Amino acid sequence: MKVSCLNKISPIGLNAFTSKYEISKDISNPDLLMVRSFNMHNYLINENLLAVARAGAGVNNIPLEKMADAGVVVFNTPGANSNGVKELVIASMLMSARDLIGGIDWVKNNKSDKDILKSIEKAKSAFAGNEILGKTILVIGLGAIGGKVANACDSLGLKVIGYDPYISDEAKNLLNPSVEINNKLEESYPIADYISLHLPLLDSTMHMINQSIFNQMKPGVVLLNFSRDLLVKDEDLKIALEAKIVKKYITDFPDYYVANLENVIAFPHLGASTEESEDNCAIMAAKQLMAYIEKGEIINSVNYPNVNLDTCATKARMIILAKNQPSIAREIAKAFVDIEQHIKAKMSKVRGEHAFYAFDIDQDIPLALINAIEHIEGINRVRVI
Repeated sequence: MKVSCLNKISPIGLNAFTSKYEISKDISNPDLLMVRSFNMHNYLINENLLAVARAGAGVNNIPLEKMADAGVVVFNTPGANSNGVKELVIASMLMSARDLIGGIDWVKNNKSDKDILKSIEKAKSAFAGNEILGKTILVIGLGAIGGKVANACDSLGLKVIGYDPYISDEAKNLLNPSVEINNKLEESYPIADYISLHLPLLDSTMHMINQSIFNQMKPGVVLLNFSRDLLVKDEDLKIALEAKIVKKYITDFPDYYVANLENVIAFPHLGASTEESEDNCAIMAAKQLMAYIEKGEIINSVNYPNVNLDTCATKARMIILAKNQPSIAREIAKAFVDIEQHIKAKMSKVRGEHAFYAFDIDQDIPLALINAIEHIEGINRVRVI
């Protein structure tokens, strides 16, 4: 099984693959792909490609529907880099509160002053800041990263308000008891000293932070965006900064426009760029790919349903990826009529426009059956394990 990488992937993650898998530098005809930020929208999908694993959370660089229609399962690794992002968010809050960058720049600019220690006493008042203890932070999105940010801020003595109308019971149980959840943003914007964004970029979230929202915010708020640049409308941000509604905007996704604004602290997408995060993401991605190849199990897919499967205990397992259409399910059932008595277990799950089917069979699967299913309109992929 040939594994290729479209970006540099942690060697520790690649070493997680067993001897059944060959790590190849040739990206032209792989069975499996690992990727980070490489833009795959113009990538030519070869017929052997079975799965793509994104060693990270965001998948905007991958054409999910195109992959699904080609029978290619796309995985991501949510939570594997969450601690690295959380730590950078906390560091950013402290940098903005104490104007550490301004102070550091002053020392650099005055390093030739032999009496710099005396000069500091006069100059340092320009960099006086605030403590974060007792301040209020609004954390929008309480998933793997947002939940950790909320708990860390709570432990540092901030009042934490969380917003996440889709929070799972599992995520809620991981929050510190004193983290308040309030899903009425109009009540939280006016009292937040800090606002931290931790949500995906969707049609519904694009430019969600715009002029009407800035007008609801507490003057002097610090806005932290470690999710995606397009969550914030650039032109409206400029107005909010100039009006001092936003004291500082801190982002890990600086476009040209934002990088040239005053009172912006911008990082070159460093959130998950720690050795530990890269290792964790790559290891998780490798394990997900192997589980899919060897069992048909789908963990953390972003274009097909997630499916938990044990190792196949019968002679063979057939995996079918298809369009989510009742007619296809009926055609598959008809194809299995002649060997129906040999089916020992079966499963089906759907997600949006796509469906997954698994059949455990106690005999070798006839080639005629495989061919028949492959020729059903709407079938994207048939695999036998």
